[in-house]
Amino acid sequence: MPEQRVRIGLLGAAAIAPSALIGPARVTPRVEVVAVAARERARAEAFARKHAVPVVHDGYEAVLADPDVDAVYIPLPNGLHAEWTLKALDAGKHVLCEKPFTANRAEAEQVAEAAEAAYARDGLVVMEAFHYRHHALAARMREIVAGGELGALRRVEAELSFPLPKFSDIRYNYALAGGATMDAGCYAVHVARLLGGNPRVTSARLLTLRRDPRIDRAMSAELVFPGGATGQVRASLWSRRVLAVRVRAVGDAGELRVTNFVAPQVYHTLTVRPSGGGPVRRESVPRQPGSYTAQLGAFAAAVLDGAEVLTSARDAVVTMGVLDDIYRVGGLPLRGLR
Repeated sequence: MPEQRVRIGLLGAAAIAPSALIGPARVTPRVEVVAVAARERARAEAFARKHAVPVVHDGYEAVLADPDVDAVYIPLPNGLHAEWTLKALDAGKHVLCEKPFTANRAEAEQVAEAAEAAYARDGLVVMEAFHYRHHALAARMREIVAGGELGALRRVEAELSFPLPKFSDIRYNYALAGGATMDAGCYAVHVARLLGGNPRVTSARLLTLRRDPRIDRAMSAELVFPGGATGQVRASLWSRRVLAVRVRAVGDAGELRVTNFVAPQVYHTLTVRPSGGGPVRRESVPRQPGSYTAQLGAFAAAVLDGAEVLTSARDAVVTMGVLDDIYRVGGLPLRGLR
């Protein structure tokens, strides 16, 4: 019998879709992209021609109604993630949803409850698309910290900053749940949680847009983790911090430093420096499979084999709670409010 496959429909011809789904699907034997829809049919048709997607639907609802679609990938703006994940579950589809999972914690809780019910009822899988988490580098970082090589954890720092000077971009749109904390900050928060646990936000500073002071263009927040370790997460779409993609974990026996935890298949560094001046160790984990390919393989394994979901809907509730707290402590309104 032919090997079972996950047939994926794409909700939105987003710019991230070729690297996050189309390319990885070509090298992931148990995944096939079978349909696409966009806000304008002409855009979906152009996307389908370019990427050899066989079926173009008139709208997202039609993708959900397609019996030849088993799962959907949702790369829509942040503010639409909850709505279309819930609709996909109601239609009996598995879901791979881009980060951040929802606009706020309350939405994430609603989706998580629906996801858990759908899994219990129909075995449906919901995964948040934190692709970095599925790469070998994330596993190695966690192994070093959780394995005790650094000793008792004292501090965790994480940052993702890059320039986005196009202020008409949807990532600066409050109605679509935009902001630096949501877009880049969710990565910093997630990797900080991976290494340190689930933190409490003690202070936050956010730089905002002049044209819309509800939108943060940069963020820096201080954290406290279970056990007493402190932390810091930083993110920027437009500030003096032009480019930084890094993680640092400090224990009483050593220090871990990692660059480019987000896309380690392009390049990365991992350094462990023992306390007291011992020899520095530099490691490089295998770049391939890349983070998006590893993520898609993990999604297929969860759907077809019942494998563990590392970035589950329930995990997303915690991340969204930290993002909410950063906005509250920093004096900005939560995303997704009407």
